[in-house]
Amino acid sequence: MELFDNLFDSNKNLLPYDGTANYYGKILNDQQANQYFDLLLRSIQWVNDRAVIFGNEIITKRKVAWYGERAFEYTYSNTTKKALPWTKELLELKALAEAHTKETYNSCLLNLYHNGDEGMAWHSDGEKDLKKNGAIASLSFGAERKFAFKHKTTKEKVELTLGNGSLLVMKDRTQTYWLHRLPPTKKVLEPRINLTFRTIDNLQTS
Repeated sequence: MELFDNLFDSNKNLLPYDGTANYYGKILNDQQANQYFDLLLRSIQWVNDRAVIFGNEIITKRKVAWYGERAFEYTYSNTTKKALPWTKELLELKALAEAHTKETYNSCLLNLYHNGDEGMAWHSDGEKDLKKNGAIASLSFGAERKFAFKHKTTKEKVELTLGNGSLLVMKDRTQTYWLHRLPPTKKVLEPRINLTFRTIDNLQTS
């Protein structure tokens, strides 16, 4: 039998204060995780992400997609996306995340990193469209990558490695007081897909 790295205590808070982050380890074995990776790579409508910074439009190598139970609009980095309808695989993974976290989610932002050169800078997911202090469930597939938190005031850092098929949940005041990032690395040559299940609270659609 394959051993999971599920020796993690999912009730343990990784953050010392001002928020809650729980790591569940691998909730899928490698075969299951690899199957979902392939399905997501083929079935998701990936597009290069766009951001407007100081009036200049930046197009990233990293690709993204936005899905939800309704055509939610979600604005970040001064750009707005409209949610696509759930796919079969996303509904399965949403149910899995909800079962583990005992939370509910109505949308999902997906990121495709082609290799370690692509990452995410320090940021927090505190957009006005999101439920305040709501849970964000992060499912990872593919290459293992380091993930880091940094407190906005004290600058204290917490780091962990997100494995293939693993689940991380951020909730409570985490987005108010902590930044997080996916640092780039030359050591990783394989792709990674990350799903962050969220709750849109403004219910705006068009």
